[in-house]
Amino acid sequence: MSAKSFRDLIVWQKSIDLVVEVYQLIKRLPKEEIYSLSNQMRRSSVSIPSNIAEGQQRKTTKEFVNFLSIAKGSNAELQTQLIICVRLGYLTDEQIKPTMTLSEEISKMLTKICETLQTTNH
Repeated sequence: MSAKSFRDLIVWQKSIDLVVEVYQLIKRLPKEEIYSLSNQMRRSSVSIPSNIAEGQQRKTTKEFVNFLSIAKGSNAELQTQLIICVRLGYLTDEQIKPTMTLSEEISKMLTKICETLQTTNH
């Protein structure tokens, strides 16, 4: 990857947008969820750009791919938590749709970056 900084990566920028969206959604959750589901959603969403940033700053491509993989896992956790919010009746499908769409876009971007890095590194 030719990015000089993780801040130059579109996937990092979009994942920051995702964090903001998640924090906005969390405000709609019941107060009893403040230390459980909402906390998990904060942690998983923040983990995505954090792992992208940390991985980009590592010395090897292998390390970067590993951190991107962790970011993908955190993204999948977040999607699961959003679905749980809908199932519990805390949020509607309509309320989570923009966040879910962005999350899915980020997942595809992370997959593509990993594939590109692994192909060019062999």
